[in-house]
Amino acid sequence: MNLIDNVYGKTLFYMGIIIEFILNGLIALFGFMTSIVDSLAKSLLAILGMGGCMFFFLMAGPFGLYILFNPNVMATVLFLVLFPVIGRKLLFYLNYLKYMATEYLFDYSDALTKGKSRKHRSFSAYGQDYINEWEEKRRREQEERHRQQQKQWEDQFKQWQGFGGYQQYSGSYGNFGGHGQNSGYGGQSFGGTAFDFKSRFEKSCDVLGVSYTADASQIKSSYRKKAKQYHPDINKSENATKMFQKINEAYEFLTEENISRYRQAA
Repeated sequence: MNLIDNVYGKTLFYMGIIIEFILNGLIALFGFMTSIVDSLAKSLLAILGMGGCMFFFLMAGPFGLYILFNPNVMATVLFLVLFPVIGRKLLFYLNYLKYMATEYLFDYSDALTKGKSRKHRSFSAYGQDYINEWEEKRRREQEERHRQQQKQWEDQFKQWQGFGGYQQYSGSYGNFGGHGQNSGYGGQSFGGTAFDFKSRFEKSCDVLGVSYTADASQIKSSYRKKAKQYHPDINKSENATKMFQKINEAYEFLTEENISRYRQAA
């Protein structure tokens, strides 16, 4: 390690510090603005909702025409509706840019000053790391919500069963359909038939483009490729959002528990 490398590495490090400071400020600013506008929009919607039918009668009359043709009112309404959406997308890009730029500079600096090997050579690879981490975090949050929902359903079902609801249900509608064995991911196959589970499992595999015998690592790898391909912030096609949602739903369903269950059934 020579003097030039050391000086250059230190320069990159301080550049990373400055960029991180600036982007953190922008993220805090836009995050605050988005939160405030979003709260105002929700409060306004709640107030209008309290008006009920009266609000719709007013909108059908001269008051509605006044709002419709008043540019200031329409501009305010559009701002309250669109700014939170644009703000959230902007926050994603700012966090993405901060991670990509600072990780690249700090990693490069360590390579020059400390002799460490660089994680990636290309700038964009650090951005892909951020997307992967974001998707993994989103998946964990969704799994936690599903677990909480499933627990709530199971608690309600136990209470209902304790009050004789199970016997009444069985008498009115026939066989419940193996509630003990059909407790798929997030309770989504709860009370379903084995055929329903098999059909959904195979459709989920088709969405991710993996075989029905794929393991968890193959499914995860395919999910990341598909999620990147159809991410709404990257893919601007009309069906990107719909496909991205289907891909996430398929991945959420293909848990290790459901993979094992499908193999046992097969």
